[in-house]
Amino acid sequence: MRLNLTASLAAIVLAGAMPAAAQDVYAPYEPNPAPPVAAAYDYGDTDFVFELGIGVAAQPDYLGSDNYMASIYGFGSVEYLNIPGLGAFGGRDGRGFSIGPSFNYVGERDSNDLAGIDGVDATYELGLRAGYEWDNAEVYGALRYGLGGAEGLTGDIGANLIARPTDRLRLKAGPVATFADADYNDAYFSVSPREFVNSGGRFAAYDAGGGFNSVGIHGEARYEIFTDYFVNLDASWNRLVGDAGDSPIVKVAGDDDQYYIGLGVSKRFSLDLF
Repeated sequence: MRLNLTASLAAIVLAGAMPAAAQDVYAPYEPNPAPPVAAAYDYGDTDFVFELGIGVAAQPDYLGSDNYMASIYGFGSVEYLNIPGLGAFGGRDGRGFSIGPSFNYVGERDSNDLAGIDGVDATYELGLRAGYEWDNAEVYGALRYGLGGAEGLTGDIGANLIARPTDRLRLKAGPVATFADADYNDAYFSVSPREFVNSGGRFAAYDAGGGFNSVGIHGEARYEIFTDYFVNLDASWNRLVGDAGDSPIVKVAGDDDQYYIGLGVSKRFSLDLF
């Protein structure tokens, strides 16, 4: 496997706030382990509680690639927000409805990676993630818009079982599926007639549509090493399906199986806004 080093736009944006995927970069809202019940919603004068972090990850060079790269990513989440007149959202017990930002980064595909196939610039995805969590399970969904190499809508839906062996450790695992529209998939999975000719017929002409791109399993481990400081481990396996899995780019020179692993550190911040 070839190993490259890149930095996601999300990391650059968050670096202004602190040293800062997915997935990936993938960084939706993530509730924290529950404190003692008496303190679950006691935020005092605090109106906004959020988290910022930085991590390193190993992920495919580009969607469908069988080569992997190392990337630096930044991530963030919203734990609690109190807006006068509207009410409070979220809470440290981690149950109920949540909403927050979602980021993802997909590395560039160089024109030399696939002879005769055009290169694709790196894609930066920005959007929102919403979910609902019970004591031992959650469901969630994220919708993002890609900018750069692939422009269009993409996102994911999933569910997790949740275990909290201790007050500081939280474990999650469950199925996940990704999707994208035709505009997004066209950049990574389509082959134009010109590219068919330029590749010497190696890659058949192909027009990728939208729909589900992959199904797989995602897992997380999160540990609070000190108060408000966390270590986060994420890993996933996804199998390309639909128009993405049927693409000649994947069948001839890629891999249906896509893996991801990331390790990051983060810190929780509290602000009195009103």
